[in-house]
Amino acid sequence: MATSYSGQGRTVAHTMVTTQFELDGYRVVRTLGVVRGIVVRSRSIFGTIGAGLQTLVGGNITLLTNLCEKTRQEAFDLMLQHASELGANAVVAARYDATEIMQGVTEVLAYGTAVFVEPVR
Repeated sequence: MATSYSGQGRTVAHTMVTTQFELDGYRVVRTLGVVRGIVVRSRSIFGTIGAGLQTLVGGNITLLTNLCEKTRQEAFDLMLQHASELGANAVVAARYDATEIMQGVTEVLAYGTAVFVEPVR
């Protein structure tokens, strides 16, 4: 798992991403636009069978939990990569969305606004 991405000499660290519209301790110098990371994932037949067996026992379905977490992390990392390519060093208003495209196939989208910020003095 990456903790930052570099592009155009700039880096977007995970700590420079927020769901807020402002990043505490920083001021937005330039807004670079919407950035996104999209991952489309399907379950394997083995994962589906394993998850089905876990539902019989009850509780957390760890196979699906791990799949969801990995997919969200990949979408998040792609969003940061896109932001760094635009020259951003932060992302504000970050969000996730998921859509079932067809049975067993889901799109996960991470999106936000790429910005260049400076520390408040």
